[in-house]
Parts: sequence; structure tokens; C-alpha cells
Amino acid sequence: MCLNGWGGKLHEELLPYLSNEAPEILCLQEVIHSPTTEKDWLTYRDGDHVLPQRANLFRDVSQALQDHQAVFCPAAQGVLWDGDQSIPSQWGLATFVHRALPIIGQVQGFVHKDYSPVGYGDHPRSRSAHGVRVYDYAADRSVSVAHMHGLRDLNGKMDTPERAEQARKLLELSRQVSAPGDLNVICGDFNVEPDGETLAILAEAGFSELVTGRGFDSTRNSQYKKPGKFADYMLIDQEEAVRSFEVIYDPEISDHCPLVLRL
Repeated sequence: MCLNGWGGKLHEELLPYLSNEAPEILCLQEVIHSPTTEKDWLTYRDGDHVLPQRANLFRDVSQALQDHQAVFCPAAQGVLWDGDQSIPSQWGLATFVHRALPIIGQVQGFVHKDYSPVGYGDHPRSRSAHGVRVYDYAADRSVSVAHMHGLRDLNGKMDTPERAEQARKLLELSRQVSAPGDLNVICGDFNVEPDGETLAILAEAGFSELVTGRGFDSTRNSQYKKPGKFADYMLIDQEEAVRSFEVIYDPEISDHCPLVLRL
């Protein structure tokens, strides 16, 4: 499963869903980790953009998926707000792998900029990525999965040199964690349109894109009020290995839809 968790804004819907579904591998973007506070909720402020944030979403999801190994990959540390008090808070993505799947390799890195230790920074901000390689005993094969949260450009989701570069870096990270003969999956909230350069770069490398490729017309739901209905993608380099692929519109657990791939 691949999902942008929206900072845990729909926490009451999100955690029961994840606990019930318990995907063997969960690639989760927009994850908050605030280790110095026990507060449940804080506020993100960026000009007119004000958003409630689940202060320790990484902890919350880890508790919901207690049979999983959890890895948090921060992109930056800035501040969230408890009223007028600023709270140090790390922002990034996380990967959760069921303990029945041995992790035999992993790689963590950046697809845009580097770790920002003193503030989230100016847009487009630092973006991290993570890849895991697991052994699937049921299918007698290794599977490598890499994901990122693509950079947000205030001007929109159009092609830019920075987005092309992050696609190449994500592809390189996928290649670093995998080995010849692996089944390879790349996913994430890419923040690009389906006809853009990012997916073309991945297609040229042999990956098939499953969202539009399987006829889904959106990866957003009614929580998302802006134009443009695509952000999230799932790609695989051996499409014959796909047993099923779904974009989940109900229940709504974020303003992004979960992408669920069964091999």
C-alpha cells in the first residue's frame, strides 16, 4: 500500500483502516515525528496555509501496525505550533514492513536537496526517499520497493528540471536497493501529472504505471478541493506479476487515496 497520510488530519479514520488492512508493506508519505512532545495535535503554519497535524503520526501508525518493522526517513526539522509555543518537529516519510517478510536490503536518501536541520526551508523543499528489499517466501523471490514524496512547486505540477532530476534519483535509489532478478516496485506521491516527464523517465527504464494504465481517473477524493486529480502513482517492472491493483476511494482516510497492489 502507498499513501500520503496528510499529516494524520483524518487520524480517527486512518488508524483503524491501517490496522484492519495491515498491508505487508506500507509506504507512507507526509509523516510527522515530534519526539519532544506528548501532545496529540499541533498546527502547521506557512503563511495562509494552516493545517492541523498529528504530532506523532509515526508513533501512532507504528502502534497500529505492531507486527511491522517501522523506519522513519526525515526530510527536515522545523517547528509546529501548540498555541504560541513552537515545537520542534520532523517531517518526512516512513516504511512499515510486516515481520514475516525479512528485510534483506534498504537504502535511504534524498531526491531533492538534502536534510534541512533548522527549518522546513523555502519551496521547493527537501524531499527524502526510501527503498527496501524483502524476501517473499510464498513466491520464492526478492521484491524491492522504493518510494518518495515528490517536491511541491508553488507554480503547479508542470515539468521542471528539478522534477526530472528527482525522478532519476528515485530510479537510482531503486537500482541501489535491488539485485538482478528482483521484482521492482516504485511508488509515492509524485506531485506530477500523468503525462509528465517523471513517468516518462520511469517508463523508459522499464516500469509500467498502474494508475492510469489500469483506467483510474483520479488518486484524490472529496477531501481534496483543488483542481487536478492525480498525485500518486504505483509502477512495476514486471506487470505480469500483478494479481490486482486498486485505488481506494472509500473510506476516505486522507485527501489522497491509498494505492493497493497485490502480487
